[in-house]
Amino acid sequence: MAVMLDSELATMASNPSATAEFLEFRNVGQVFQTRRGPFEALRTINLSVAQGEFLCVIGHSGCGKSTLLNMVSGFLQPSSGKVSLAGEPIGAPGPDRMVVFQNYSLLPWKTVWQNVAMAVQAARPELSEGDRQQVVEHHLEMVGLIEARHKKPAQISGGMRQRVAIARALAVKPKVLVLDEPFGALDAITKEELQEELLTIWQEQKPTVLMITHDIDEALFLADRVVMMTNGPAATIGEIMTVPFERPRRYETIQNDPRYGQLRNQALDFLYRRHAHADS
Repeated sequence: MAVMLDSELATMASNPSATAEFLEFRNVGQVFQTRRGPFEALRTINLSVAQGEFLCVIGHSGCGKSTLLNMVSGFLQPSSGKVSLAGEPIGAPGPDRMVVFQNYSLLPWKTVWQNVAMAVQAARPELSEGDRQQVVEHHLEMVGLIEARHKKPAQISGGMRQRVAIARALAVKPKVLVLDEPFGALDAITKEELQEELLTIWQEQKPTVLMITHDIDEALFLADRVVMMTNGPAATIGEIMTVPFERPRRYETIQNDPRYGQLRNQALDFLYRRHAHADS
C-alpha cells in the first residue's frame, strides 16, 4: 500500500510541481536469496520524487536505504515493481545518475584535476578540450579546490577528497545525484561546511538528489522531504516528512525556528519510540 501523509498531500496541493513523476518507485520489493532462504529486504515501496527535489532517506541499519539507492544507481534490479526515471525503467548504471560514496572513491594515482576531468570526458564526449577544461575548472572553483588541482588524493584532507567527489559527480551534469552518507566520516565542522557548500552547488544546477543519512539534523537542513523507513526485514516507507524552511538556508536560522524542534522531535519519535531498533 502506498504511504501518503496528510502533510505530504497538503504540500502537493500547494506546490503542483511536487506531483511531477520524475523519479518513481512503483510497488517495489526486493528479495535476496541467502543460504538460509529468501530474505525480504523491501516491501511495497511507492514514492514519486519531483525533478530538482532534494530527498533524504533515514532509518536504522538494515532498513533498506542502500538497497533503494542501488536501484536508482542501476546496480540492482528490484525483485518486483519498477523504478523509473523520466518515464523510462532504470536498467543499468549511467552518467545521468552519479553516486558520491562515503569513502570518496577517487583514483589515488590521479590528481584532483584528472579525477574530475576523466569523468567529464567519459560522460560528455561532445565537449571540446577547451570546454571540458572550463567545466572542470568551474566545478573545482565551486568547491574551493582550484589551488589543489595538481595534488593527489593522499595529499589532501578527507573533507577535500569529498569535495573532489562532489565536483566530479556534478561536473557530469547528472539528472540524479545519489549521495550515500557522503559526510559520515567527517568531523562536525568540516561536515557543516560541506553541507552548506553542497546546497550552494545544488541550487545552481538543481539535480534531483536522493541522499542516505543517519543524521536527523543533516536531513532537516538539506532536504525538501525526509523519507523515514521502518525496520527490516520487509522494510517500507513509514512516514514522509515535509521540511518547510525556505531556501537558501543557514543552520543558525532554521535551528532558531520553532518548527525545527517540532520536526526533529517527530523524527526522533518515529525512529526511537515507534520504530526503535531491536538492539537500541
